[in-house]
Amino acid sequence: MSYAKIEIAPSILASNFAKLGDEIRAVEQGGADVIHVDVMDGHFVPNISIGIPVVASLRKATRLPLDVHLMIDRPEKYIEGFVRAGASRLLVHQEATVHLDRALTMIRELGAEAGAAINPATPVAMLSDVLGKVDTVLVMSVNPGFGGQKFIPGAIEKIRQLNEWRARYNGSFRIEVDGGVDTGNVGELAQAGANTFVAGTSIFHTPDPAAAARQIRKLATDALS
Repeated sequence: MSYAKIEIAPSILASNFAKLGDEIRAVEQGGADVIHVDVMDGHFVPNISIGIPVVASLRKATRLPLDVHLMIDRPEKYIEGFVRAGASRLLVHQEATVHLDRALTMIRELGAEAGAAINPATPVAMLSDVLGKVDTVLVMSVNPGFGGQKFIPGAIEKIRQLNEWRARYNGSFRIEVDGGVDTGNVGELAQAGANTFVAGTSIFHTPDPAAAARQIRKLATDALS
């Protein structure tokens, strides 16, 4: 797998759910690569969001890959359901399971891409033993649970560290960043080594989500040229 390609991943948590189909079509026109789907259980994070039936509906509404971020306790119980519903990539939190290796193996055996996510207070070293089993590492740059939070700058150093490990060990995993990503920081994040940029408020809370997605891609691409 090549991780060099920049991916723009609009987060539907920030979209207008009453017009979700229209919102997805808008970001498709803006060149979005994947649709980011936040799943919250009210336990691992304080909020509750969508579940397996909505992922199944989204699968029918777009041809883009679904990047499903499980912010839930004991994710192993739900992995098969989300993959069968149409998740292309499933991201589980290191902090949410005592069996991260098992969870990642389950995802891959079911035919989806496996990702591991870490919260702002979790050091990158906590993933050192599973980096050979992941397709993606998701660095949270806000505390998960709510959209619209301010970017936590410490995420940039984590991305740099992951990028160094990836180069040193000839790894092929993508580095994804989620939380407060906007036109002001996407260039620095790209230079640090991030490949997939999750953006919610900075895309969907603008007059033209398609143009916002294109602008974020341009800034990330320009930063690497």
